[in-house]
Order: sequence, then structure tokens, then C-alpha cells
Amino acid sequence: MKDQEFITPIDQYVIDFVRKLRDDKTLTQKDIATIIGVTREFIKDIENTNKRAKYNIRHINSLADYFDMSPREFLPEKPVKLFSRSSKQKILLKEKSIPKKSKIRNKITKNKPQKK
Repeated sequence: MKDQEFITPIDQYVIDFVRKLRDDKTLTQKDIATIIGVTREFIKDIENTNKRAKYNIRHINSLADYFDMSPREFLPEKPVKLFSRSSKQKILLKEKSIPKKSKIRNKITKNKPQKK
């Protein structure tokens, strides 16, 4: 069960979506594996809750192309919480420790939405 820690809620959403799509279309794990260019064992590991295998963006794109869908349809409509409040605070504290003239800090603060 330790491996399960690496599956985030958004990963699980995509896994569940593809599994439902597979079931609705009466496709096998081998069929999905062929579509995305992996082995059936990889799909089995993705669908096994004790493994940490997951789909990546190329897999989603291949599935979307095959089913004539948008890759967006594989993702939730609203963002899924990935961090607790304390995790966000830790990230912000780390961000403040980055030197002001750092390119990384400039990228982070430039893309951050402004509070009203």
C-alpha cells in the first residue's frame, strides 16, 4: 500500500475515467495498451490500487485521438486539491528563501495570480 502514496487525486481521476471508458466501450486492458503503445501488464498496474503506475499526457492524448475526444475530457472540470494548507505554506516559505534576482523566483512570482 506504500506505493499508493504516489497516486494523487488527479491521477486517480484519470485512471477512473479511462477504466470507465474502457468498460463502457467493452474494451480489454490489452486494447487500451495497444492504443497507447504499452503492455497489458502496464494497464493492469495502473488499474491495480496497490501499484503506482499512471497515465501520462501522451497516453491521454493517444486515447483522446483514438476515441475522437478532447484530452480535456479526461480531466476534472475543476482543479483537484493536491496540497493541504500546511503544504502550500511550506512551498511559499521555500519560495521566499529563493534569492530575489533568481530566474526561478521571477518565473514563480510572474505567473502567480495577484490577490485582490
